[in-house]
Amino acid sequence: MRSNIILWWILAAFFALVGVVYTVWHIIAYPELVGAMRVEWVGTVALFFGMFMSAMIAVYLQRTHKAQGGELPEDILTSDIDDGDPELGEFSPWSWWPLVLAASAGVFLVGMAVGQFLLPIGVAIFAVAIVGWVYEYYRGHFAR
Repeated sequence: MRSNIILWWILAAFFALVGVVYTVWHIIAYPELVGAMRVEWVGTVALFFGMFMSAMIAVYLQRTHKAQGGELPEDILTSDIDDGDPELGEFSPWSWWPLVLAASAGVFLVGMAVGQFLLPIGVAIFAVAIVGWVYEYYRGHFAR
C-alpha cells in the first residue's frame, strides 16, 4: 500500500506541475487577452481537479494504511498469493438466478430510460429471481 500512496502523491504533483505550466503557457502565448480571459479555464480547472482528486486518494490511502496497523499481504515480499484472499462466503456456480437478477436490473433501467411501463415488470422479475435464488437451497439436490 505504501507504493500506491507514493504513486498517488507523484500523480498529484504531476497534475499540479502540468496545471501551472499549462496556465502560465497560455498567459504567455496570448498576451493580448486581458483580465480573466488570460487564463484558459477549462484545462486549468481540469488539471487542478485531477491534482486534488489524486491527493484525496493519497490521503485516504495514508489514513487507511495507518489505521490497519500493519502491512498488507501484497506489500510483503515473502507472502504467498493465498495470504491475501479473503473468505467470500458461499457462491453457487450452478445457479442461474444471478443472470435473472441482472436481467431484471436491465429491464428496470431500460424502463427508467424508455418507458415507465417497464418498471413494474423489472420489479416483478426481481421478486421472482430473489424468491427463486433463496428457494433453490431448500429443495432438490442442493437442499441442506
